[in-house]
Amino acid sequence: MTQPDAVVIGSGPNGLAAAITLARAGLKVTVYEAAALPGGGMRSEELTQPGVIHDVCSAVHPLAVASPAFQSFQLERFGLEWIQPPVPAVHPLDGGHAVRLERDVYATAAGLGADEKNYIKAFEKYVQHVDPLLKDVLAPLHVPLHPWLYARFGLKALHSAEAFVQRSFRTREAQALFAGVAAHSSLRLDAPLSAAVGLMLSIAGHAYGWPIPRGGSQSIAQALVACFKEAGGTLQLNHRITSVDELQDASLKLFDVTPRQLVALCGEHLPRSFRQRLLKFRYGPGIFKLDWTLDAPVPWASPACHETATLHLGGDFAELARSEAQVNQGQIPDRPYVLVAQPSLFDPTRTGDQRHTLWAYCHVPAQSLEDMTERVEAQIERFAPGFRKLIRARHAMNSADIERHNPNYIGGSISGGLMDWRQAFARPVLAWNPYRTPHPRIFLCSSSTPPGPGVHGMCGAAAARTALASLGRVQRTSQKSPGQ
Repeated sequence: MTQPDAVVIGSGPNGLAAAITLARAGLKVTVYEAAALPGGGMRSEELTQPGVIHDVCSAVHPLAVASPAFQSFQLERFGLEWIQPPVPAVHPLDGGHAVRLERDVYATAAGLGADEKNYIKAFEKYVQHVDPLLKDVLAPLHVPLHPWLYARFGLKALHSAEAFVQRSFRTREAQALFAGVAAHSSLRLDAPLSAAVGLMLSIAGHAYGWPIPRGGSQSIAQALVACFKEAGGTLQLNHRITSVDELQDASLKLFDVTPRQLVALCGEHLPRSFRQRLLKFRYGPGIFKLDWTLDAPVPWASPACHETATLHLGGDFAELARSEAQVNQGQIPDRPYVLVAQPSLFDPTRTGDQRHTLWAYCHVPAQSLEDMTERVEAQIERFAPGFRKLIRARHAMNSADIERHNPNYIGGSISGGLMDWRQAFARPVLAWNPYRTPHPRIFLCSSSTPPGPGVHGMCGAAAARTALASLGRVQRTSQKSPGQ
């Protein structure tokens, strides 16, 4: 068998993006995946009943459609089909009321009463210039291509979500809407940079929507694998690499793993001082995940909740802030923030019959074994009376289960590491090029590098470009793929 020029360990979105970038540059590339299926956090399985497809981790993908890397791969050529619900996200409130994050900034603002002008002021310019903004935001530390736009965004992103809503909004509705999006960060809402995720995902929602892939998140992985194979790549499933010594013949070795795993795999091939810095990397809270098969759609009290695949449950800003603070203090929240997806409402392929699927998780302290089923279902029942009567089957995963399913999810953390003010800029360590290691052939390409978590592949693509530069190669960006 011909020895590869480059190997990639792990077939998550970043591992596959790195592999495609290397293969399109003319290298012979092999990806090694320990699991039976590729995809990492993009896997779908029959978790509850035969014939019912659930997304094991990621379910809704605003950054995937916004990603410059994924756009360049033209994944629709490989069978990927995006489904755009009428409304990207909805935040229900008590009393049957709900707030919509619409595709249109002005339509969203119109639902916020006294905050209509404030919302337009907060988001209009960023959505109008979304492509240049994302080219800077979804990139490693660099000299910005669009410095004024980037600086304006950065000054807001550095704030806490709490400070941002206090300065920007007056109404309960606008504050709750932003809090639900910002809570994706797993940070306290009074922590610096917790506004960044709220801003970025809201902007992406307005510009690109919050779509779901037809057939489940595994469809994204399948399209990436097909793109990789078209470029000449080789994928080895059920092949666990336990040491970098197994990869001696490859000129480039890229690892879609977290810093702790990189140390375990590479050992003394990396200097002791660098290993010590990597081992100081922090992973943040975990999640508790639930999937249900239902006899009918969720009976939401607000009609708006039937227009979206994504809902943020947890009441107003104060309640969400309390829940996220409890988690970050190592406590179990009594009324958790719950992120919900209802894909079968828009994608009947998930069940093939009258049944429906529901997906949800809440944040918990890292490595928590607490069963949050009752608390999560109580939050859903709160905004959808009669929900529990529809449950046909359920599947639960605590933080330990999450890590067993995907070893990159240390302690149940799905973000590749805490995105606080230190690790947003020093990820995994403070370095101008975060993908390099002191070893000239070893590179890190996971979400533990910039720009961080999400199914977008930008970490992998940037790491691959770094690796190519180390060989003195220039990626043939002008080369067109078959079918263009």
